[in-house]
Amino acid sequence: MLAQADVVSTEPWAFEWHPEVWILVGFLIGAYVYMVKAIGPNAVPDGVEPVTRKNKIAFGAAMLMLWLSSDWPLHDISEEYLYSAHMLQHMALSFFLPPLALLATPTWLMRVLVGDGRFYEAVKFMAKPVVAAVSFNLVIMVTHIPLMVNESVESGPLHYSLHFAVVMLALLMWMPVVGPLPELQIGPLGKCIYLFMQSIVPTIPAAWLTFAEGTVYKAYDVPVRVFGWSVEIDQQLAGAVMKLAGGIFLWTIVVFIFFKRFAVEYEGQHDYRRGPGTAMPDAEIIPTTESELTTRDVEQAFAASRPHAES
Repeated sequence: MLAQADVVSTEPWAFEWHPEVWILVGFLIGAYVYMVKAIGPNAVPDGVEPVTRKNKIAFGAAMLMLWLSSDWPLHDISEEYLYSAHMLQHMALSFFLPPLALLATPTWLMRVLVGDGRFYEAVKFMAKPVVAAVSFNLVIMVTHIPLMVNESVESGPLHYSLHFAVVMLALLMWMPVVGPLPELQIGPLGKCIYLFMQSIVPTIPAAWLTFAEGTVYKAYDVPVRVFGWSVEIDQQLAGAVMKLAGGIFLWTIVVFIFFKRFAVEYEGQHDYRRGPGTAMPDAEIIPTTESELTTRDVEQAFAASRPHAES
């Protein structure tokens, strides 16, 4: 048994089967298809498709993201060798997967899932921008405490519980931005400010990892160094992933929302061209009391303007 453990510990790229990941992804795909096929037609008006093409693409991307971040090799490298890979895994589970999952969910499906009773009220409260942001960032800070990280590497149940908490709170954090329930979304300017603030909070743990001296997480101080990276380089890369990758992703969304909402509106308000079928506003019509100009009036004007013959 010891020899087998030594072999595994010195072979970071050795393939390892994770059936629980495949079961989870298969269950989610089956549940989504069932809801769309069995419940969807009765939840939307006649002639309306239960899901759009955007919903389908987002769902496929979400399932791919879930599988890539939870299966070999990223999962194994992130849990046993590199904390930077662990950080990349958390980025995928908190920043990339949740918005895709919400974009994949049509409004009718979300209302079926949350209902209109106490669970809906709980979701509504937890999805408030301040509550969602504080809850999400609190669990992110907790998951970076050295004791918690070291214990989660050794304990499977704790590890999966933390991942579950991160994903659930991330879904609530993204609800005001891309959630399928219109009443829980905030305005475009509010979304920009909200996401900008989300990009600032990770600066604290990211700076701590980047400038820390010595080993922060003992669980990742292992003899086998993937890519030849030392513990210090691994920690610095983890800080860079947390701050730069997450910040760039959030700022990109902020810029997209701003230009989609405000720049297009500004262009429309300051465009001299009129759309087809658009009449000139009454305010731009200059009234006049002059009589209608006729051909005879033009001929008389030309005759009057001819030069006099020289004597």
